[in-house]
Parts: sequence; C-alpha cells; structure tokens
Amino acid sequence: MINGNTPELNGFTYDEIGDDHMSTGVDTPMKQNAFDMSDDDKKIRIAELFAEIMDVMGLDLTDDSLRGTPNRVAKMYIDEIFSGLNPKNKPKVALFDNKYQYNQMLVEKNITFYSNCEHHFVPIIGKAHVAYISSGKVIGLSKLNRIVQYFAKRPQVQERLTNQIALELKKILNTDDIAVIIDAKHLCVSSRGIKDDTSATVTTYYGGAFNSPDKIAELQNYITQ
Repeated sequence: MINGNTPELNGFTYDEIGDDHMSTGVDTPMKQNAFDMSDDDKKIRIAELFAEIMDVMGLDLTDDSLRGTPNRVAKMYIDEIFSGLNPKNKPKVALFDNKYQYNQMLVEKNITFYSNCEHHFVPIIGKAHVAYISSGKVIGLSKLNRIVQYFAKRPQVQERLTNQIALELKKILNTDDIAVIIDAKHLCVSSRGIKDDTSATVTTYYGGAFNSPDKIAELQNYITQ
C-alpha cells in the first residue's frame, strides 16, 4: 500500500498480478545512491532491520540459536548471495589471442548457479550453458563461470539474467556470436503459490551466428550429450 492506495501496473494492482513473471528492463533496478553506504554500514543496518522482522514474527532473539541470526543474514546478503549488486565484485577478465585458430563454437555447459527471485526473495536454482565463437580473442574458461555467478548473485528475473550474461560476453569478447541458455527451478513456484515441484523454466539468447536453426541444433546437441 502507498498512501492508502494499492499501486497499479498496466491497469492491474500488484495483488492481481500476483506471481506473474515481470521485468522492467535488462538492467537491475538500482538507486542512484546505492553505494553511498559502505558494506560494513549496510550489514549493521540490515542486521537491525532483520532483527525487527524476527521480533515481529514472535521469535525470541535472546535464544542462543537465534541471537546471531540477524548478523549472519546481513553478512550473507552483502558478502554472498547479493554480492553481484556491487560493481566492485565484477570479475576481472583477461583476453588471450586465439593462437590455436579455433573458429568453431566453444561451449561451457552445466554451470550451476544459485540466484534469488526479486519478487519473493526465494531461491532460483539452475544451470547455465554459455557458448561463443571467437572473433580473434578467447577468455579463460573459469571466467565464463564467474560472469554467470556475478549476475546471478543479485535479486533476479531469469529473462534479465540471461540477457545480462549475454550482453556482458558480447562486450568482453567483441562479438555478436554469443549464446546463453538457462534452465532453472524457481522456489517461488515450487515451495509456495502454485507449489509445482516438477516444472522448470528455460530462457535463451542467440546472437550472431547462433541465431540460425543449424547452429541452435548443433549447440543443443552438445548440451544434451
């Protein structure tokens, strides 16, 4: 509620939209002053606020098991599961000349990632498959994993995550020949709401040479092997 009124989007209230998947753009929504506060100060403030949430729920914060929980949650938010919000944590990437003259697709598949749905702050668990064709430079394999993890470690929408990874690789590798496939389970679907534990969500980005039926079929064959 805002000023006593239920906010609306495209004529629908947020209650009516409910669990519908929506994203406002390819960039993660951030305030302009998002990094004015230091990480240490953010942890202190988050711990205070989370302690209030626990108190409202009726939990006894004097219990030995719960006493440290607000601080643990704050540290986890800033240093771990939402660390991808801070640009200072962006992976440093070095490129190398493609001395092997390998001009076919390179596929890094089954990159496990953990993210969090920005609508309910519950986990998204999945695998990313990333491919590119060199334009003359190559990237260390582990950096592909790190780029996926960086963009996953923030409140996310899967469609946005897919595009963010692809656009970052396009910029780094200076090529449109990029493909990203993400296959993930959303706990906002499986553990609450509709409570469907068997469904999964697949999103794709095919750029340049990958945007053809033959290349898509070739890539899918590598992934399923």
